[in-house]
Amino acid sequence: MIIRATVMTALLGAVLAGPALAQSGGDISGVWQTQAGDANVRVSKCGTQLCGIIVSLRDKIDPRTGQPPIDDKNPDPKLATRSMIGVHLFFGMKPTSASAWSGQIYNADDGRYYVSNVSLAGPDTLKVEGCVGAICGSENWSRVGR
Repeated sequence: MIIRATVMTALLGAVLAGPALAQSGGDISGVWQTQAGDANVRVSKCGTQLCGIIVSLRDKIDPRTGQPPIDDKNPDPKLATRSMIGVHLFFGMKPTSASAWSGQIYNADDGRYYVSNVSLAGPDTLKVEGCVGAICGSENWSRVGR
């Protein structure tokens, strides 16, 4: 009898949690501020993939050059002179669940691409992870406005 009650309680919990888990996918679309607060990124669904584009920077002028920041760490000379505004950060980001995507992320700090996982950690928190081999680092981005 105790086992049957435990199984029934677990099943009832799963049924009640189902709608909540389905809703936890949430809406990822919007503008997100990086953990350091140095950039705002517009995240949206692009077909079945996820896009992320820099839409604003905290520092409007690069103190080293006196000019707006450019993608000067990019190894491609054609891209190294482009404005940081409009730079795409996510590539091949495909869904792995209702609220998670995997693909690559561009790191403008070193001009390299890394394996990446992006997931909603809450309605206003986006967890962004980058990996080199088995070593990964992550940060939480905050939703800007609502």
